[in-house]
Amino acid sequence: MSDIKVVKTLDNSGLSCPMPVVKTKKAIKDMEIGDVLEMISTDPGSIPDMEAWARQTGHELLEAHDEGDKYRFLIKKTH
Repeated sequence: MSDIKVVKTLDNSGLSCPMPVVKTKKAIKDMEIGDVLEMISTDPGSIPDMEAWARQTGHELLEAHDEGDKYRFLIKKTH
C-alpha cells in the first residue's frame, strides 16, 4: 500500500448495489476536504459503480483493487 493516510474505513461487505454507493456518499459527506475514505465491498458491480460515482461527484478515486473476494477503494474527498 502507498503512503496514503486513510481517515475512515467503511466496510460494505455483503451489501448489493446500490447500497455500497449510498453508504459511501453518506460517509464522505461527514468527512473533511482532503480526507481519504477506504471502502470495502463484496459486490462485483462496485468497481464500475464507484468509478461512475467518482466521475459524477468529482471526488477522487485514488485506488480500486479487486482482491478476489473483496473490492477495496480509496476515495479522496475533494469538495
